[in-house]
Amino acid sequence: MTKRPSRSGVSLGLDRRGQYRLVDARQRPIVQANRFLTAVALRGLARATVRAYGFDLVTLYRWLDRRRHTLASLSGSNLLQYIAAQRLTGAQPTTINRRLTTARLLYRFCTGNDIGAKDRAMKQPPSYRGRRRDRQLGLHLIPRRHQLQLRVKAPHRVVEPLTGAEVRYFLRTLRRYRDIALVHLMLLCGLRSAEVLQLRLGDVLVEDAQLRIRGKGNRERVLPLPHVVARAIADYVRWERPTGSASARLFVILQGPRRGRPMTAAGLRSLFRHRRRDHAVARANPHRFRHTFGADMARAGVRLPILQRMMGHADDTTTLRYIQLSMGDIADEYRRAIDKLQHRYRVQR
Repeated sequence: MTKRPSRSGVSLGLDRRGQYRLVDARQRPIVQANRFLTAVALRGLARATVRAYGFDLVTLYRWLDRRRHTLASLSGSNLLQYIAAQRLTGAQPTTINRRLTTARLLYRFCTGNDIGAKDRAMKQPPSYRGRRRDRQLGLHLIPRRHQLQLRVKAPHRVVEPLTGAEVRYFLRTLRRYRDIALVHLMLLCGLRSAEVLQLRLGDVLVEDAQLRIRGKGNRERVLPLPHVVARAIADYVRWERPTGSASARLFVILQGPRRGRPMTAAGLRSLFRHRRRDHAVARANPHRFRHTFGADMARAGVRLPILQRMMGHADDTTTLRYIQLSMGDIADEYRRAIDKLQHRYRVQR
């Protein structure tokens, strides 16, 4: 088994069959965790998702070892201590909530029960305001859940899309047809970085002007292929992509001993990391290009169900995050409105 070195004993690695497995300090498999990971993989979830579950379990079991706890002894009070330990390490609220979810799923998988079902620490806090109203889709009441899950309050953050000047400046720094095609797929098609790397030559349907995408959970979707993106891909395949490459992946490594092998996530990150040293494009990263696509589509009047399908979201609430007004949008609307008010009231500038 290949594994990552660990100071605290528990580590995640790959066995001979290429499956993720947890082992303790003596290289003994952690049976409960590995049964859980096997079940997750059998459900057909993406390999990256199984890997994420594995690292969450590593964090949990390391904490259990330090506290001399067992999985069966977990309670609501223990989870509060787990949260406190995560905060001390500087983990973000969204990361803590994901790890809490993984811990609850593992406990339910192994015991058939929920953690702390009768524990006061898991009860509704006094500040709970009862049933709420849906702010996005109407005013109907949402039924109160039987039991609230213990979570950390995550701050609401508005991800500002890139400006036109930032996008143009970033594109001018690109020197390879491959890199131009990569960025165009994120900017004009809204692809995730993993989706870009998983594209195959056969997924580019030039004659139909379509692009076949394999998204999260192996869900497929088909997107229109803009002419400028099709041209960028064609230039890359014609002039840069090694003709002798045995890989079916569209984007491959262009130089070095691994020339012709599929491009890796680390290689894609380095493409952006080196350019972010320039202050003019310090905000540029793959997800922000995708977010810019979502914001641009929303500004153009694309309806929510269509945008949800284009971006490959399973839940419309995820899509709603992309169409929240940015400060730039608010400022533009304010300027247009204030000009009308100044004209109405004859206010001198």
